[in-house]
Formats: sequence, C-alpha cells, structure tokens
Amino acid sequence: MTTPINEYVQRYELILRSMNEGVYGLDCNGVATFINPAAERLTGWTAEETIGKPIHSYHHHTKSDGSSYPQSECPIFKTAQTGVEHKIGYELFWRKDGSSFPVEYSSTPIFKNGELVGAVVVFQDISERKLAEQKLQQAFDQVQTLTEKLEAENRYLKDEIEDELELQELIGDSPAFRMIQTQVEQVAKTDATVLVQGESGTGKEMIAHAIYQASHRKDKPMVKVNCGAIPSNLVESELFGHEKGAFTGAIKRHIGRFELANGGTLFLDEVGELPLDVQVKLLRVLQEGEFERVGGTAPIPVDVRVIAATNRDLRRMVDEGSFRTDLYYRLNVFPMVIPPLRDRKEDLPALVRHRLNKLEKQLGKQLFGVSDQTMQRFSSYRWPGNIRELNNLLERAAIVTQSPWLEVTGFEPTGFEPTGFGITASDAQMSDLDSLSALQTGTISSVSELKTLADAERQHILRVLESTDWVISGKKGAADVLDLPPSTLRSKMKKLGIAR
Repeated sequence: MTTPINEYVQRYELILRSMNEGVYGLDCNGVATFINPAAERLTGWTAEETIGKPIHSYHHHTKSDGSSYPQSECPIFKTAQTGVEHKIGYELFWRKDGSSFPVEYSSTPIFKNGELVGAVVVFQDISERKLAEQKLQQAFDQVQTLTEKLEAENRYLKDEIEDELELQELIGDSPAFRMIQTQVEQVAKTDATVLVQGESGTGKEMIAHAIYQASHRKDKPMVKVNCGAIPSNLVESELFGHEKGAFTGAIKRHIGRFELANGGTLFLDEVGELPLDVQVKLLRVLQEGEFERVGGTAPIPVDVRVIAATNRDLRRMVDEGSFRTDLYYRLNVFPMVIPPLRDRKEDLPALVRHRLNKLEKQLGKQLFGVSDQTMQRFSSYRWPGNIRELNNLLERAAIVTQSPWLEVTGFEPTGFEPTGFGITASDAQMSDLDSLSALQTGTISSVSELKTLADAERQHILRVLESTDWVISGKKGAADVLDLPPSTLRSKMKKLGIAR
C-alpha cells in the first residue's frame, strides 16, 4: 500500500515532468539526480546519459558572449556548493549536437533538515524573445538612423534657404554659352561625374543645378559642400560623417553629406581646396561606391552622382603635387569650362533683364532696364568678377535709383582682364581643359601687358575691395565675390601689402 509520503513525491515528480521548462536536480557535487522530459528535449541529453554524472561535464553552458565558465565559477555549481540562489537572465546552453540556444534560468538550493543537499535548476528557451528583441533593436536603429538623416536634412535645408539660387535657368544665346547648354543636355541624363571649371563668378553652381534639374535624380536631394569654407580638420567628418566618440567633441553620431545625398547628387564646390588625405577617401567613394564614417569600421554603400567645381587649374595642381592625379582623372570624366562674361558679351542684355526681373520682385520697384550709356559701358568692360559682379552692380544701382531706368556707376570700362584666380585665357596653353575652353569661346586673350602674376592678383583684389566698399566677409563681401574663404583673402592681402 502506497504511503502518503510516496504519493506526494509521485505527484510532485509528475508536475516536474509535465513542465515546459527544463528541470535538473543536482546534489552538492553537481551530479545530476533528476532530469525532466523538457530538459531532455531542449538539450538532447537523455536522463540515462546524465543522471549520476556531473552535469557540467555533459550539459555545457556559457556566458551570453560565448565565453566559458570554469566549473568553480558556474552559478549553478555555486548554488549546489554554497546554498546561494542565482537568477540569470541571458546565457547560452549547448545541445548534444553542438548547437546552442539562449536561456534564462534559476538555480535554487535544496535543504533537508537544515542541511544543503543540492540544487534544482529550472531553465527555458528564450530564442523567440531574443529574436523579437533583436528585430526591435534593428527597427530602433533604423528609426534612429532615419531620424538622424532627417535632422541632418533639416539643418542642410535651413542653410540652403539662406543661400538659395535665384538663377535656376540658363540665360544666354552666345556661341560660347550655347556650347555649355549643349553639354548640359548631353551629360544630364547620365550618371557621369562632371568637373565644372571656370573663373570665380561665372556661374559654376548654376550649371551644376541645371545638370541636376535635367537628370533622373532630380526627385532626390542635391547636397552642396563648399570644400573651401570648411576647416581642414573637419572636412572628412563633414563629407563622410562620424561616429559618437570618434574625436573630442563628437558627442553623437553625425550623418555626412555623402550619406545625406544617397540616391541623389553631391555638388563639391571648390574641390581643389580638399586636403590630400581627404582626397584619398573621396577617390575610394568614386571608385567603390562606399565609405566609412570617421571612427567607424563598417563600410556604408552609397549611390551618389558627383558634380565638382573649381576656379583653380587642377592640372597645374597635379603637377605641383597638391592634387592627386588619380582623383583628377576620376573627376575629369566629363569636363566643362564655363566661359567668362567678357567672352560672351552678347548675353549681357538677357542677363541684365533676367536680374532686373528678380530685383523688381525683391525690392518692389518697377525696373525697365539700364540706360544705353550704361549698356555701352557694360560692353566695353572686362568683367573681372563675371556674372557675380554684374549682379552686384545691378542690385546696388536698383537700391539707390529713383528711376525705372538704371544708370550704373562704380566700375571702370577700362577694367583689366583678371589673372591669378582660376582659369584664364592665358592658362589655355597650360592644359587640355583650357584648350577646350578656347575652342568653346573661340578666343584666347593675352595678359602679357601685366608685369607679374602678383601685380595682377593685387590689382584684382583691390578692384573687388573697392567695389564692395572694403567689406571682406559676409554675403556679397569681397571674399564672396572672389569665391574665397575670408581667412584666405586676408592672408593674400597681408602677403600683397593691401591695406585701406
């Protein structure tokens, strides 16, 4: 006849065997005394293989990172030895076939008459929970990345609103400019990298926008980077972004302009100002379509169409060792040289009319045009500041005039031909691109009357400073007209002995 004690034992054993959680019973030496069917199913080790044997030798388990426990450090063994309960939220149990699965478990001491006699271990497979947590973390990371990108786009758009281009259409019908329009049409439908070269103020950014607007990427962002306006130690971070803690002050992850322009177009203005170490990373992006953030190790793939612009002679910079040869040829897939205003004076009436239409809306004034005398003076002027100078002169005159017909002053019709900045007609004999410019314009001018390059540079800076009332920085200041960082202009003024 079964005693009441045995009935209780059988009942509790039946409960343990019916549990979905795995259950082990251990003595004080870690030897298995009990294993339920769920534990057999989860681990692959049968009761016959484990009962009476040290469980740690058969049922191996590790920390969550896969690192092993010596038996003396195992929480389960410690419970059986010391009587201290342990609850573990995430570790790995290993099956008989060598595979593993994540578990949470508890090891509870067993006392009989106040004496420690062993421990019971209850564990459950948390694979589904960990998978759900992993998916949730991935979703969170994706949301965080999209949020960072959205914040970066908002910051970028705020900056662009303050500097939005008014000239969204190409104005001009001269032979030199018609060739530019043809080139825009030819290259816009492709993903070819474009290198736009020309003197300061010729409208290189306008050409880049025209290419972008006519491309299949026009519904994606066009992101601009002024390579000459960013401190050299921050250029890499601005282009490629950085991870949190990548350097002092990097308090959070930063999305770079390449990542921001993914799927769209990146306009690298003043590309000749890039430091050599950054040129290497730019070359990698153009060649391989991927980059790494500063402080990061994972490559980030991008699909970006690059349009670069400069007023410097990159071929000469290559010869001088300040610009990489391989990057030059990678950028120079489709070269375009924008003609200076002095070589397309037939376009002056259309350019003037277009600018005055904009000024009428901005100033709320009726502006019919410029006087015949002003247009004659325009036609005999050399326009060292090109279209930017024309626009500034017209805006200044429109602000002060009381008449709908503008009489523009403040410039000399005997203005000299600029040199020392960007690409000039005399440089056409120096490089293939400038030969292309000469072919475009049909004109190669001479500046032999200038004594030295420094003289010409000094005269040009003085004339621009006078036209801006010696305002150096800020919008429409001399540095803006010359398309130079203010610090660079001040350095040149000091070197050339220019002072008011």
